[in-house]
Amino acid sequence: MSRSNHKRLGVGMDFSPCSIAALKWAVENFATEGDHVILLIIRPDANYEQGEMQLWEVTGAPYIPLAEFTDAEVMKKYGIKPTPELIAVAQKAANDKKVEVLMKVFWGEPGEKICQAIESVPLETIFMGNRGLSPLQRAFMGSVSNYVVNHATCPVTVVKSK
Repeated sequence: MSRSNHKRLGVGMDFSPCSIAALKWAVENFATEGDHVILLIIRPDANYEQGEMQLWEVTGAPYIPLAEFTDAEVMKKYGIKPTPELIAVAQKAANDKKVEVLMKVFWGEPGEKICQAIESVPLETIFMGNRGLSPLQRAFMGSVSNYVVNHATCPVTVVKSK
């Protein structure tokens, strides 16, 4: 990914409807031509036990270009399966807004890894979906978006689910 005056916008992506809504919102309301929209995928630690993936523990995997989102072999390597809706939204963003959509995979705890990605990429801002947990659910389960809002070193936009 080349460095330029264009923004590097992160989107926390777990393929849920709320994370796809965050991607749509970021592209429609913030992205401009030439920006890089980087989908941050966080996988559990248990999925990177061997080989090259250990090399990527801190920096994350290499950037995956949009053209490879539908490549089953590439996606299998990372243990992810993008939804057709995500692929459609990403392709529309690339075509309509003339942005470069990339995917970057990290391994570990989602909130911590997203905050590390903000620094290592680096990102100007990050967009995240909000599953709409109640205060009691957040107390027991925690909230990735809440963690990121409180620990990120860049602006965070949380797109609330309907």
